[in-house]
Amino acid sequence: MPEPRMWQLTAGSAALGLALAAVAVTAAGPWDTGQRTAERARAAAPATGGAHHAPPPAPAAPRRPAPAPSAPGVLPALHAPAAAERPAGRPADLAATLVPLLADPGLGPLRTASVVDTATGTQLYGEGAGTPMTPASTVKIATVAAALSALGPDHRIPTTVTATADGRTVTLTGGGDPTLDPARLGRLAADTARALKARGHTSVRLAYDTSLYEGPELHPIGPNENLAPVTALMTSEGRLDKSASGPAPRTADPAGDTATAFAGLLTAAGVKITGEPARATDEPPAATKATGAAAPLARTHSAPLADLAERTLTHSDNDLAEALARQTALARKQPASFEGAGKAVRDELAKLGLPLAGARFADGSGLDRRDRVSAALLTALLTRAADPARPALRPVLTGLPVGGFTGTLAGRFDTAPATAGAGLVRAKTGTLTGVNTLAGTVVAADGRLLAFAFLAGRTLSPYEAQPALDRLSAALAGQG
Repeated sequence: MPEPRMWQLTAGSAALGLALAAVAVTAAGPWDTGQRTAERARAAAPATGGAHHAPPPAPAAPRRPAPAPSAPGVLPALHAPAAAERPAGRPADLAATLVPLLADPGLGPLRTASVVDTATGTQLYGEGAGTPMTPASTVKIATVAAALSALGPDHRIPTTVTATADGRTVTLTGGGDPTLDPARLGRLAADTARALKARGHTSVRLAYDTSLYEGPELHPIGPNENLAPVTALMTSEGRLDKSASGPAPRTADPAGDTATAFAGLLTAAGVKITGEPARATDEPPAATKATGAAAPLARTHSAPLADLAERTLTHSDNDLAEALARQTALARKQPASFEGAGKAVRDELAKLGLPLAGARFADGSGLDRRDRVSAALLTALLTRAADPARPALRPVLTGLPVGGFTGTLAGRFDTAPATAGAGLVRAKTGTLTGVNTLAGTVVAADGRLLAFAFLAGRTLSPYEAQPALDRLSAALAGQG
C-alpha cells in the first residue's frame, strides 16, 4: 500500500529545526546552508532582590542586553574523517549492532541490507546486498534519480493550448503534468480566451490531446485509489475529493474531466464552446507541438523537477512517480509507456555506473510487485546523490522524509530505541502486503553521512516490520 502524500516539503523543515540544535553542515552533506540551525534563546538579565534597607544606589547607566547565547551543537559538521581518524573496528562493530536487529522476526524470512559511507563509497555492512528484492515504494529513489539525471532539476512539464490555422478549433495538449490544479487550469483558460479574442474568435470547438503517452493507461493493479489512470492530461491527479495526498477516489477519465472543466472555464471567460470536448484524433502529435512547431495560444508549466522530485519522495506520490518515469522515457527517445519508461530508467541509471544486476523497473511508483532492486543499488543511488560533483541529484536526498517529522515518516520513530533516529534518519519508505522496506541516509555520531537500505519480504504485518526497520536505521545514528 502506498504511503500518504502532501504538497512539497523540503529538507529544511521547520519541525526539524525546532527539534535539533545543530550546527550548519558542510557542502559535502545533503543539507545545504541553513538547513540545520541552532535555536537561540534570549538571555534574561539577572535580577537583584531581598530585604535591604539601605538607601537605594544611584541608577546605573543603561546597558545593552547581553547577546543571546547560541545553543551548543548536537551534531558535528558532516565530514569525511581521515584514515587515521576512522575506527579500525568499525565494520565489525557495525555488524555486531545490526545482525541482532536484522534477525527481528517482524522482518520475515527474506531480508537484505546495505550500509555505505557516502564520503568514500565504502560498504560498511552488507547482508545479501546484491540480491534483487521487491522494493515497493523505495523504487521511487531510482525513478527520481533517473529523471533528474536525464532532464536536470530545472525542467518543467508544460500543458499547452494550440489553435488550428482558421482558429475554429483549440486543442488542450497534455504534457504529462499530474500536478496541474484548478487554479492553474483557470489561468490557462483566461490566457487562452484573451488570445482568442485578440484574434477575433469567440466561438470554438475544443479538443484534447493525450498522445504524448503510449500504451495502457491503467496500472497492472487495475483501478485503485492509490493511482489514477496514467495519462498525459489530468488535474489534481484525478482526485475526486479535496485531498492532496494519500489514497482517494479517482476519476476513470482524468483527461476527459480536465477538458470538460477547461471548456467551462473558457465559457465563463466569454468564449463559446460548440459541441462537447472531443479527444483529438487527427491533430499533429503532441511531441511535435511541444517542440514549438505549432505556436501555442497559452501554456502553463509545472514546478521545477527538483520540487517535483522532492514531493514524489516525501509523500510517496505514485501519480507523480509514474509521470517522472515517462518524462525520462521522453528524454531518452523511448515510448512514454510503462515498458518504455522502465527501459529509460534502467538505461539512465546504467549511465551513472550503478549496480543493476537483476534490477527491473516495471513501473515508476513501486506498486508493481514485479519491480526488483537490490539494497546495494539503493545505497549506490544515495551515494551518487551525496556526491558534491553531482548537484543535479541532490533532491534525491533533500526529498527524503525526516524520521518523526515529515512525509511518510512523520508518525514513526516515536518509540524507544527508534527515537534515537528521530530527526537524524531521512528515508524513503516502502510498503506492500508482505513487503516492507526503508532506504535513506543517517548522520552518524562522528558526523559522517551513511546511506542504508533494508529490504524485507514475506513480512506478516507492517505493524511489526516498520518498527524493526526504524530500529535498524536508528542504530546507525549512534555509530562513530
